[in-house]
Amino acid sequence: MPSRSGGEILVANLIAQGTTHAFGVPGESYLPVLDALYDVADRLIFVVCRHEGGAAYMADAYGKLTGRPGVALVTRGPGASNAAIGIHTAAQDSTPMIVLVGQVGSDLADREAFQEIDYRRMYGSTTKWAAQIDRVERIPEYVAHAFRIAMAGRPGPVVLALPEDVLAARCEIHDANRVDALPIAPTRTQIAAVCEALARAQRPLLLAGGSRWDRDACAALRVLAERIGLPVACAFRHQDLFDNRYPQYAGDVGIAINPHLAGRVRDADVLLVVGERLGEMTTSGYTLVEAPTPRQTLIHVHPGSDELGRVYQPAIAVNATPLEFIEALTESLPAATSWRSLARDAHAEYETWRLPRTVPGAVDLWQIVRWLDERLPENAIVANGAGNYATWMHRIFRYRSYRTQLAPYSGSMGYGVPAAVAAKLVHRDRVVLSWNGDGCFLMNGQELATAVQYRLAIVFVVIDNGMYGTIRMHQERHYPDRVSGTSLVNPDFAALARAYGAMGETIASTAQFAPAFERALATDGPALLHVKLDPQALTPNTTLDALREQGRKAKSD
Repeated sequence: MPSRSGGEILVANLIAQGTTHAFGVPGESYLPVLDALYDVADRLIFVVCRHEGGAAYMADAYGKLTGRPGVALVTRGPGASNAAIGIHTAAQDSTPMIVLVGQVGSDLADREAFQEIDYRRMYGSTTKWAAQIDRVERIPEYVAHAFRIAMAGRPGPVVLALPEDVLAARCEIHDANRVDALPIAPTRTQIAAVCEALARAQRPLLLAGGSRWDRDACAALRVLAERIGLPVACAFRHQDLFDNRYPQYAGDVGIAINPHLAGRVRDADVLLVVGERLGEMTTSGYTLVEAPTPRQTLIHVHPGSDELGRVYQPAIAVNATPLEFIEALTESLPAATSWRSLARDAHAEYETWRLPRTVPGAVDLWQIVRWLDERLPENAIVANGAGNYATWMHRIFRYRSYRTQLAPYSGSMGYGVPAAVAAKLVHRDRVVLSWNGDGCFLMNGQELATAVQYRLAIVFVVIDNGMYGTIRMHQERHYPDRVSGTSLVNPDFAALARAYGAMGETIASTAQFAPAFERALATDGPALLHVKLDPQALTPNTTLDALREQGRKAKSD
């Protein structure tokens, strides 16, 4: 057995765990790791990013796409602090992630040395595990344990600190074996109780979301829904768990929910929740489902036992992964016909909700997104961050298959650009669309340089209305005529893209979008479409002036 440096051992164990990409910004605190990556570039690609926040978002997207932890490599102090936004997103999104942080040498510890931070204290509340590897021979043990924790139960982020002297030290040690997430099966008693509750149901609704889904689980959900005619809704930013074109699809339960669907959630006599933890956005501020004891008969199925009863006390709690639960339920539940009209009506309401409405300005996002819905291939990946601009995509676009939607459950801005970079690196043969607002794009738009560097044929769309639209919306409702802190003076995004080395075009009318998008798709490399949106077209439902008038009326009343 050859003697290896800690950096070499670390990299070898990442490869042993199936890691194909690591995202990061180089730092002097982990030089032995960078040196070890040099020899395995054909097996583990180190993606050089322009900001640690972008690297962490890429790792989150990798975790979502593959089901295995995305790996971010960041340097100590400032680098680790910059990565915090992606770690928080992975925590709220239940995404497996491992962040490897360079650390000061052990001989300098606890002196507040240059850029020193105790990462166990810093990340203790936002990670599943935060640890420091203080002995080189324990690197395989820590890496394997980190992968297991990140994937087990409800997935999430793990942070490992790596002191410089540990990475430089040498030893002879075997690599750890690959670890996999273990399935969790429901008991027969639990399945029998679920079947009994559904047998009595007149207005059931299945809500799919959260973690531990894969293609097999989504396929099993389709079989179940078709067999018993059960209406299926998807939780906030998990619309790709069930083909939105199917007659059982009822819509997404999230921000700006279809009022008809909100009524169906409230009025359901049995609410079967699979994988979703029922957070604030999915429950409309904990109003669609009341805490602690819901009006609905709540059947809560979740892979993380700690989530069962955390907020809501379910009538039936099932600690299980989606595939194992759905397959067991399908085998035990007889086919039904009484709910088929319920599902048909719910799907009709969904289709009505996405019908175009009249909007001000020369650019009509209703028409643009509907065109994208018809034009993009079924396996195209759409990545977006947070903001009003995203509601157009969520409401109008129909997601067809698992992991075609990359969007932060945490509502974090700046996600769309780096997530698209990771998506294209993982799936080079698929169309990747990055859908951004102007404020959102500029939070991580520097990763456009990463897309150029790796010649990634991503289409970036920037919706520019010159404001932080979501905050302006709330501002006009509550403080009309008092605009503060929400106006933006933006660059020429198309010219900026060309300066980076990407294709860039400006879209000033609806008719210009389709031909420009086709040119972008044909480009051998990244392309950016700068869409100039009338500020009045603030949301799919209303205008800026109408919001302001509502706010004035509320103030006067």
